[in-house]
Amino acid sequence: MAPPKFMGLSGRPLSLAVSTVATTGFLLFGYDQGVMSGIITAPAFNNVFTATKDNPEMQGFVTAIYEIGCLMGAMGILAVGDLLGRRRSIIIGAAVMLVGVIIQVTAMSGSLPLAQLIVGRVVMGVGNGMNTSTIPTYQAECSKTSNRGLLICIEGGVIAFGTLIAYWIDYGASYGPDDLVWRFPIAFQVIFALGLAIPMFYLPESPRWLLSHERVDEADKVIAALRGYELDSEETILERTLIVDSLRASGAQGQKSTPFRALFTGGKTQHFRRLLLGSGSQVMQQVGGCNAVIYFFPVLFEKSIGETHQMSLLLGGVNMIVYSAFATVSWFVIERVGRRRLFLYGTIGQMLSMVLVFACLIPGTQSAAKGAAVGLFTYIASFGATWLPLPWLYPAEVNPIRTRGKANAISTCSNWMFNFLIVMVTPIMVANIGWGTYLFFAAANACFLPIIYFFFPETARRSLEEIDIIFAKGHVEKMSYVKAAKELPHLEPHEIETYAIQYGLIDSSSEGVARRRTRDVEGGDPEKRREKSSSDDNLTNSGTASDSRNSAVVDEHGVESGFGDGINTRKDL
Repeated sequence: MAPPKFMGLSGRPLSLAVSTVATTGFLLFGYDQGVMSGIITAPAFNNVFTATKDNPEMQGFVTAIYEIGCLMGAMGILAVGDLLGRRRSIIIGAAVMLVGVIIQVTAMSGSLPLAQLIVGRVVMGVGNGMNTSTIPTYQAECSKTSNRGLLICIEGGVIAFGTLIAYWIDYGASYGPDDLVWRFPIAFQVIFALGLAIPMFYLPESPRWLLSHERVDEADKVIAALRGYELDSEETILERTLIVDSLRASGAQGQKSTPFRALFTGGKTQHFRRLLLGSGSQVMQQVGGCNAVIYFFPVLFEKSIGETHQMSLLLGGVNMIVYSAFATVSWFVIERVGRRRLFLYGTIGQMLSMVLVFACLIPGTQSAAKGAAVGLFTYIASFGATWLPLPWLYPAEVNPIRTRGKANAISTCSNWMFNFLIVMVTPIMVANIGWGTYLFFAAANACFLPIIYFFFPETARRSLEEIDIIFAKGHVEKMSYVKAAKELPHLEPHEIETYAIQYGLIDSSSEGVARRRTRDVEGGDPEKRREKSSSDDNLTNSGTASDSRNSAVVDEHGVESGFGDGINTRKDL
């Protein structure tokens, strides 16, 4: 019997389609980040929206109000995302973005065009906030364990490519008729929104979400399709069993939504600390000055360095090429170098770049200002290689299975709140304090260094169960969680349960799937290894209720789906 299919695809081609559509959502996110930078000071735009002409406060407001919409969308997913499901949330988000585009491009002089533009940007922001809160979770739940981190890094990296496209479309449109100058760059977003919404009608829902809502038959079909298994095969049944075990272990099975109070617990699981780490990375990304450069690069060149509008657009496009090129660096080094070191290296690079910018602007001469341009280029290179993808990856890793959905949504809300703040105040800062703007961002990055060094544990090459043990070890042994991560050896699946028992994460009377499977093949007996799949079948099909209830740890290393990642913290199992 052939595997089930979605869009006529199964196995690797279907997984590639899921990743492509998910990446399209972040390409649209990046385009939105860059599109206003090239048109906000264009004469054709200012003639229609007259309040924005030579008014940095209004320019900042029109640009930043989009982030308020994004915040509203992220908060909506925080409230009802677990009820809607991943697929439906993405479809609704893309549809809302289409409505926002239409509202913006139909603004006309003489009919309150600025109010219509602002409403359109808020509506579009709501859709983008829904998508940025949902897509990383959907991608993670449909990906293999071995490439989940890489795929989320790629999602973060393509934000730069979206911004690159926006800058060059702005530059090309600047040579056209007045309406083309600003209507076409905004309308172009329709292509990405349709490329996201239409395929999602035919792609599968997240298997983990389906099983958390006890829709077992649908989940079996999705698992079989994504992995290329037959519907009733042993592999499909085993994978579904492991996901169910994970949900039971985390206390999440049958829950429509994780209660908010679970986010604020401490103890061995350290939910609240982990929420702060994930959200903190998003806050630091924004306060470090990234969107002050991305949104207003042409404005900064005009106001701070004194270039013409056309030259500023051209340099902005070149800067985005640098941005996109360096955004791919993390794809190759994320596991080798680790999260902590990339955070630290990127912060140092951003700080030194901002020091170069403000130091070169102090003399106020044209020749010295060229050095500031170099600083903006090195800043965006440092940011693209490090801080661009990491805050999207780190919250998904550091938060445990029970709180991951809501914690990621809160992290996204943090991103949009501070995104709004920075985009709103940057034109005002540039107009009033000039080079002091860049001194502020240099100082902010300097403040991040001790926070990262002392509080952010390394998560590279760790399974999600091991990260739970890192926090339990730090709590029980009353040591820094950074030190706990350094001291804890990399664990094999059967070792994870031993450490989980040692630190009180699970009851010592429980024996997990991982240990039983490993014990069956210990001793290097080839015959037993050959019988492994048969043993798995017996484990699954004998599948007594007590077996399922007592499964305390799910062997993520042995599960290609990457869905099983829970450690049992419940006492009643």
